[in-house]
Amino acid sequence: MGVIVQKYGGTSVGNLERIRNVARQITKTYDQGNDVVVILSAMSGVTDQLINSAEQISQTPDKRELDVLLATGEQTTVALMAMTLIEMGYKAQSLLGYQAEILTNNKASKARILDIGANRVKDLLKEKKIVVIAGFQGADAEGNITTLGRGGSDTSAVAVAAAIKADQCEIYTDVDGIYTADPNICDKAKKLDRIAYDEMLEMASLGAKVLQIRSVEFAKKYNVPIHVRSSFHEEEGTMVVNEDANMEKVVVAGVTHNKNEARITLRKVPDTPGIASKILSPISGAGIQVDMIIQNTRSGNMTDLTFTVSKNDYQSALDISKQTAKEIEAEEVIGDENIAKISVVGVGMRSHSGVASKMFSSLAAENINILMISTSEIRISCVVEEKYTELAVRTLHNAFGLDRTE
Repeated sequence: MGVIVQKYGGTSVGNLERIRNVARQITKTYDQGNDVVVILSAMSGVTDQLINSAEQISQTPDKRELDVLLATGEQTTVALMAMTLIEMGYKAQSLLGYQAEILTNNKASKARILDIGANRVKDLLKEKKIVVIAGFQGADAEGNITTLGRGGSDTSAVAVAAAIKADQCEIYTDVDGIYTADPNICDKAKKLDRIAYDEMLEMASLGAKVLQIRSVEFAKKYNVPIHVRSSFHEEEGTMVVNEDANMEKVVVAGVTHNKNEARITLRKVPDTPGIASKILSPISGAGIQVDMIIQNTRSGNMTDLTFTVSKNDYQSALDISKQTAKEIEAEEVIGDENIAKISVVGVGMRSHSGVASKMFSSLAAENINILMISTSEIRISCVVEEKYTELAVRTLHNAFGLDRTE
């Protein structure tokens, strides 16, 4: 017996039959003697339909009202699920984000959770009800409905689990766990039984789309074990947990890739103190996140500065950089959208040497040129031409002994 939080994504509740299937899974957990809290996303495709409706009215819909609109997707799903559970003979009640006391800041469409009261949730659990909460949403201090951005239901689930001190947070999705690489491009990828929070944080930030990065941050901060598993069968998935000694024995846990990056280079920039700030501050001021940065010294007290941003922000960042280049009298600005970031991740890197050299030599053997490099304590990333993405992933997966053996 314990307190279990279960989160189901849009695909898992994509139609009424799937909602009934999920309801059966929920009641099975409940019948085992557990208190159950369920977090639901909108039915698959609904959020995009709502956005499309808003954009037919205005090209730039009011952000507050857009949040009110988007929150109706999850409201529909939780109501249907609660009805289904009640029809099956179980006590259940749905709650919207604000009813579950999910307090956020006032940043519309990208709100961050500040606190979760969860008193009403706890009271309902004492009444032995299955509590069904709308994910992806909350309310700010003034009572305005807010949404947490794409993937926000994962964050809702882990945050609620932390607030009610759940024994486990189960994230049900359309994949059956965390893999050593994307199985769609690496057919020898293996499902991991366990992965450390730090490894999952790196993989989520580097392009692995199974878990939203803020949900992993919450899980690590509040020590909430996450079980990532499929909603379409009962097979065990992957546990995301605290690092243990055995994890360090594995040098590389996974290989990730991200094609949603672009790079910008300012050439022949004056090599003077504060020049990087002059280039990057306007980018940051526009709300654009910069990822990798490298600087190459030239002769004549000049330098080149290159950085990467997401493709969604590429044109804005390029325009800002061109304006900055005029102000600092840089020679030119060059952009490139045809790149990909390939990364190897593993807590074992802390205690093993030679990872970088093996990575670089393996890519060189396939004539894959490295354009940029960045590292952390447990991660090495390289930017390569986008056309080499799949080859690079498969090459590194094999080089670090991650290939599944038949």
